[in-house]
Amino acid sequence: MTRPLGRREFLKVSAAVSAAVVAGPIALADEKKPRLKKAVKYSMVGIEGSHREKLELVKKCGFLGVEIDSPGTAKLDELVEASKATGVAVHGVIDSVHWNKTHALSHPDPAVRARGLAALEGALRDAKTVGADTVLLVPGVVREEEFEGKKQPVTYDECYERSQAEVKKALPTAEKTGVKIAIEVVWNGFITKPEQMVRYVDDFKSPWVAAYFDPSNVVKFGVPPAEWIRTLGKRMAKFDLKGYSKTREWVAIGEGDEDWPEVLKALGEVGYDGWATAEVGGGGEDVLRKVKAQMDKVLGV
Repeated sequence: MTRPLGRREFLKVSAAVSAAVVAGPIALADEKKPRLKKAVKYSMVGIEGSHREKLELVKKCGFLGVEIDSPGTAKLDELVEASKATGVAVHGVIDSVHWNKTHALSHPDPAVRARGLAALEGALRDAKTVGADTVLLVPGVVREEEFEGKKQPVTYDECYERSQAEVKKALPTAEKTGVKIAIEVVWNGFITKPEQMVRYVDDFKSPWVAAYFDPSNVVKFGVPPAEWIRTLGKRMAKFDLKGYSKTREWVAIGEGDEDWPEVLKALGEVGYDGWATAEVGGGGEDVLRKVKAQMDKVLGV
């Protein structure tokens, strides 16, 4: 027969149960969830129309922001007015010269590098115009380049040194505009490990250079995206997403090998609260709504 609890024993048991109940939420609170604002690349908005009409569609589909190309986006003043009217932020600018010609700052020809620098400074000024706080930059590429009538290899070290020298020239413009230069890893033979990105960003010794991280871009390099995030830490200014499968290559968001639960956990650990921008094929309302649903699923919304 079970002995009835005395008053003191009852109070001890009650206190223990209460502590256990309280401990649950505290333990969950320790796993900080990132607060992410969803956006799309502006080039994904596949309808004809004014900036106002495009941003209204973006808002209708549930996105809070866009990221534009520079050069490549016309009538920036109208875009600013459309942003104010709709509440959809233009949070970032993509330096499209380096995006399409990733050799611009690492080329052996000083004239090519000068054009690349001018494009970067132009993107920074455009970012200030539209109220964006970052310019996405692909700083260089490791490959052969045509120069002085022959193919000349660009080594990793040459890409590093040349691009660093040119980006440093743009730092006064970055500071003046209040816009960060955010370095992204792509498949350009340059920066394939998180430690390399840390060194590249830190070597500027400037608050105006940061990292722009895309988990899908690094899957094939072997180091899990979550480990990249933990290594980059507060250096990560922006975050975008798509889908990459080791067997099928580019796939829809959520169908790749990114391990999104671990990515989200890592984002929370480093305290990332900011933009999450889709970078996939675009279209009209049906396509954008589908992308939004895919993002909601992988981001745990």
